[in-house]
Amino acid sequence: MDNDNAAHWETAVLDGGPADGLRTRVSARPRVIQVTHPCPVDDRTDGIRVEALYLYLRDLGVTTEPLRYGFDAASP
Repeated sequence: MDNDNAAHWETAVLDGGPADGLRTRVSARPRVIQVTHPCPVDDRTDGIRVEALYLYLRDLGVTTEPLRYGFDAASP
């Protein structure tokens, strides 16, 4: 793989919410990270999935690794 075309990955840490302390790698410093968690579905067997959705917003004040993403409590 050509290193000039390779994605540049940086370490990021999620703060607060259900994924507090989780470390991940991101490319291109996205402003938002979406975390999902499966939820059980009762009385359905037709392949329907339900997932809880959580958003983490990048702390723009952190410019070196690990980048920080804070839980958005107002997210749907």
